[in-house]
Amino acid sequence: MSNTVKIAIVGCGGIANGKHMPSLAKQANAEMIAFCDIIKERAEKAAAEYGAEGAKVYDDYQEMLKSGGFDVVHVCTPNDSHSEITVASLEAGKHVMCEKPMAKTSAQAREMLEAAKRTGNKLSIAYQNRFRDDSLYLKEMCENGDLGEIYFGKALALRRRAVPTWGVFLDEEKQGGGPLIDIGTHALDLTLWLMDNYKPKSVMGSTFHKLGHRENAANAFGPWDPEQFKVEDSAFGFITMENGATIVLESSWALNVSEFGEAKSLLCGTEGGADMQDGLRINGEKNSRLYETKIDLGAGGVAFYSGEKETDADREARLWLEAVQNDTEPLVKPEQALVVTEILEAIYESARTGKAVYFE
Repeated sequence: MSNTVKIAIVGCGGIANGKHMPSLAKQANAEMIAFCDIIKERAEKAAAEYGAEGAKVYDDYQEMLKSGGFDVVHVCTPNDSHSEITVASLEAGKHVMCEKPMAKTSAQAREMLEAAKRTGNKLSIAYQNRFRDDSLYLKEMCENGDLGEIYFGKALALRRRAVPTWGVFLDEEKQGGGPLIDIGTHALDLTLWLMDNYKPKSVMGSTFHKLGHRENAANAFGPWDPEQFKVEDSAFGFITMENGATIVLESSWALNVSEFGEAKSLLCGTEGGADMQDGLRINGEKNSRLYETKIDLGAGGVAFYSGEKETDADREARLWLEAVQNDTEPLVKPEQALVVTEILEAIYESARTGKAVYFE
């Protein structure tokens, strides 16, 4: 591969403008040369702002794939189209970075994984919270055995009142759900990765639509339209792993809770514990006394860090491009992301049936 990775963006809406394109623009070894959106004006705007000279614009991703000229596709579309676009891109010989969650359903996610294996092209899912300083530091501690055997975790993605009112977030058909599949997916991915445990045994779940019907509700993004609010406003899961470890997942866009935060993990092991509620805190027992330490992440480096300060999204983009250029595995593997989708789907199914879901 040449020194410059040529990239196509499919879906030029909020997540592309908020994360993918700004972070890719900072990478010296990247050029965005193709932009596609079903609303062509959005693709034209993105090309004008982020495109290399002569960048092309499309309103049909299949036409874009036929034209070619690029190495990588970033899929930044609603959840229901992730699988279709990713599979087509992989089969067209492209490496793919797909926005989270991997897909709307586990069946679609498996199709993506099978296409990546079949074609030999790289596939990664945009779980950028793994790339935060606190996440990388805690991951290193977990790998070193500092927490011992980690047998309990909490995956936290709680908003008090922050319902997204734009795009298709409230559309169950397009998205597959609400806060669970939107932000709960980040917290679950982070927790599974830190625990390095991808073998679920059973799942119990509950979803609630208790506040979404309210008119003129307090909300960080302005009042939502109750008629459009077709997804849950909070969801919870109880996940038991094959080795007996347990994970509790809590997610909400609207919940009467005074302590909240997104993409945070709490871990309990035989030698110590950790949480991300007030910075990265480590707790344990030493010399017959309990202790708690808050890690100063501003002093010194962390794994994968070099040069000037990077955001988690910038680091995600850099390491993804390095994986493509160096033919190495990306940090977020599709096999891992598939398990996240399977667990989310099981929580929704359990909530719908009132029964536990068991994995074979």
